[in-house]
Amino acid sequence: MGLTNAYLVANGRVQEFFKRIQDGQAPDQFTIQLLKDWGFGSSNDRAYIPLLKALGFLSPDGKPTSRYHAYRDHSRSKQVMAEAIREAYSDIFLIKENPGTGDKTAINGKFKSYHNASDNTSSLMTKTFLSLAELADFKGSTQIKSSVVNHKEPEKVSVESPPLHPNGISKDLSLNYNIQIHLPATKDVEVYNAIFKSIKEHLIDH
Repeated sequence: MGLTNAYLVANGRVQEFFKRIQDGQAPDQFTIQLLKDWGFGSSNDRAYIPLLKALGFLSPDGKPTSRYHAYRDHSRSKQVMAEAIREAYSDIFLIKENPGTGDKTAINGKFKSYHNASDNTSSLMTKTFLSLAELADFKGSTQIKSSVVNHKEPEKVSVESPPLHPNGISKDLSLNYNIQIHLPATKDVEVYNAIFKSIKEHLIDH
């Protein structure tokens, strides 16, 4: 999902809503009746359900997911929310690694072009995103992910030394010789033939 089109018409109670998730027991099924029980009885508040699905807090049939349960842990709720936002709004993070209110114009433009949305709708999408971002720790979530991905046990490399002769010299030791031959200045070809024949017998074939 590059950029969800789920948004809230009324964004003023976003923090209160997610505080309800943290403090209350997770239901078997997230329903409109539960919204009403939490004090979110307006028809506009029903938009929280598709938003929770877009964030991965609810399954398509409305059941709380492992992310929903993880968010209830106050010690890591901001990191869980950041991870959810990164998935649901991944295209926003192509604009800015840690987007915030200072990037409002760019974010709004992204919603407008991506969804071919009206000015009003793109504005509501932007407000929804920024309201959720206030509940997230993007830097913290990045550090946690990188520590998990990059944590590897150091590889053990064993280096075997080549076997040695009793005198301490390696069997694999090789020596290279550079032999220079100064040929005499002569027009007698047989002199050269004799020299090369001797080299072949004593050096090459030896």
